[in-house]
Amino acid sequence: MDILRFATAGSVDDGKSTLIGRLLYDSKSIFTDQLDAVERTSAQRGDEYTDLALLTDGLRAEREQGITIDVAYRYFSTPRRKFIIADTPGHIQYTRNMVTGASTADLAIILIDARKGLLEQSRRHATIVSLLRVPHVVLAINKMDLVDWSQDVYEEISAAFVDFAAKLDFADVTTIPISALTGDNVVTRSTHMDWYQGPALMHHLEHVYIASDRNLVDVRFPVQYVIRPQNGRGDYRGFAGQLVSGMMRPGDDVIVLPSGLPSRITAIETAAGAVDEAFPPMSITVRLEDEVDISRGDMISRPANQPEPTQDIDAMICWMDSAPMRVGGKYAIKHTTRSARALVKDIAYELDINTLHRELSPGSLGLNSIGRVTLRTTQPLLVDPYRRNRQTGSFILIDEASNRTVGAGVITEN
Repeated sequence: MDILRFATAGSVDDGKSTLIGRLLYDSKSIFTDQLDAVERTSAQRGDEYTDLALLTDGLRAEREQGITIDVAYRYFSTPRRKFIIADTPGHIQYTRNMVTGASTADLAIILIDARKGLLEQSRRHATIVSLLRVPHVVLAINKMDLVDWSQDVYEEISAAFVDFAAKLDFADVTTIPISALTGDNVVTRSTHMDWYQGPALMHHLEHVYIASDRNLVDVRFPVQYVIRPQNGRGDYRGFAGQLVSGMMRPGDDVIVLPSGLPSRITAIETAAGAVDEAFPPMSITVRLEDEVDISRGDMISRPANQPEPTQDIDAMICWMDSAPMRVGGKYAIKHTTRSARALVKDIAYELDINTLHRELSPGSLGLNSIGRVTLRTTQPLLVDPYRRNRQTGSFILIDEASNRTVGAGVITEN
């Protein structure tokens, strides 16, 4: 049974947490005591209904304020598929958390309040989802019960989003009208919207095809940890990490980067024992035929298919710190398992979220801004364009003084 990771995105109060609570409730994936606790809290707050959003808002501040602050991960399954949900915040000051939740998603649900239409934060989140190249997108037009299940409202919002999305890079968009509060078109088809002939949200989540989204061509194995000889295993040396793309088998010829030394795989091991084949995103230990000097941050790939070592990086950045990014700024950069320092050489443009217009040479990027930048790193990073490989094509920037993550970047093709 495969796993679908999906994230919610959208503006404040569009109903993201309520939708996830509805999915958990209607798929019978919550315990009785959890439901009882939610019902008690809803009654204490004076709600006229059971607030299913409380199933995901785990922080006390979230429950008290009725907002989502942190990314909440929930797990459930149906007979067809397992799911990992990332409930991400809608507030602009928590955009960084939304980026975190969407960065590993196979699918993003962009929620829009049917009464409000496409808002600035909805556009921002849609732009980030496009930037992160989430393979599948669902536009869920929520709160249809509050607009009398109007087909005209649904079609007007759909047209506005399609017009906006035409300027972005979405490969697969499905539009579904729903009411998370009443459950219409969430797990079961709605009886209030006979004009809608498409699937309910759960049916779409169960059947969307994700197997082809994985990169099984480019072997990229960033070494996370070297297992050295110890406790009588004098001849054992393995290299542990997560295979982020491609497939590996014992007997494959490989090359170790950045040294360029060749070798051959003799064994691939997991926590459950040796395997004949590894594929992403398996966590494995690779053993090689030769005693090659390898350390954390090195990468194992195929001799004829290697990432590009470079110190000059062109990237799209989502800036997530109150102190702006400026030309000449210096930060720590984390790329796969390798760390280095980076200098901001140039900020080519800032993207206007509403119009997608490019403001050339802005000089700086403020909180929640998205822009094109050029970085120079202190040592070569082994990169691929993000369009080709989401793992080796992404990085984060860290403020060395505070240790805060201040930016998330995706590497563009030159």
